[in-house]
Amino acid sequence: MVEKKYTLGWLIRNIVLWLVVVIMIFPLLHMVSVSLSDNVNVLRNTITFWPKGFSLAAYKFILTKPLIYNAYKNTIIYTVTGTLAALFILTTGAYALSKKRCPFGKPINILIMITMFFNGGMIPTYLAVKWLGLLDTLWAIILPGAFTAWNAIIMRSFFASYPEEIEESGRLDGLNDIGVLWYLVLPTSTAVMATIGLFVAVGLWNNFFGPLIYLSDEAKYPLQIVLRQLIMQSIADGMETSGPSTEIAENSIKYATILVSIIPIIAVYPWLQKYFVKGVMIGSIKG
Repeated sequence: MVEKKYTLGWLIRNIVLWLVVVIMIFPLLHMVSVSLSDNVNVLRNTITFWPKGFSLAAYKFILTKPLIYNAYKNTIIYTVTGTLAALFILTTGAYALSKKRCPFGKPINILIMITMFFNGGMIPTYLAVKWLGLLDTLWAIILPGAFTAWNAIIMRSFFASYPEEIEESGRLDGLNDIGVLWYLVLPTSTAVMATIGLFVAVGLWNNFFGPLIYLSDEAKYPLQIVLRQLIMQSIADGMETSGPSTEIAENSIKYATILVSIIPIIAVYPWLQKYFVKGVMIGSIKG
């Protein structure tokens, strides 16, 4: 058994890492504490990382609103449908572009790279969505961001490094390109698929600006839009009454709103974490 040597460098590294952990965790603990504290202690600003005067008033204010559950449903639909659509488009597109025999593959790859530095802008994108008749529909949220240059490059690099011998063996058994992709490549691409899927899902779950400009029907609003409305409503209610006499402190509602919106995504991370770093590294290394 090898003895572990506790050197000065080891001590400094551990202190720095623990400081980073504290800096990252403290804001979350503070938000949880404020959202679970009573109005008086929040207004006095005496809360650090432990609730004072336990209260669920902020969460009751948010979760009793009729629109919140419909917004959750809409966000889940947008996220799940959008992630599946993006993975389908990215996988098929990146696999084709990773092959040297792809017609016009090089010019298309160059065009994709250009979009990392230049884009059409908000107004041309809005006009394109309107011209396609997608305004106020599910597809206005999903399609504009389904294919992004960064995600495409990661997947293309992964597929380019896939052993050609395995693909050739599949073709000898009678598989075409679609069969090779479905039966041979995808079953061994869990890491990169989970990584890209997580990128896309987080972006769709937190998407605020897209629904704001593309959706006009309140029944189709996602969670982020509705939560913003609740925050604005609480601020307006607080301005109508004197500050200390408000039933729920403004910060309590703000932090409870943030936690309600991020808890589902935080719950997904542990299940995909084992694929995350591996997927990014696979997509960045050839050979």
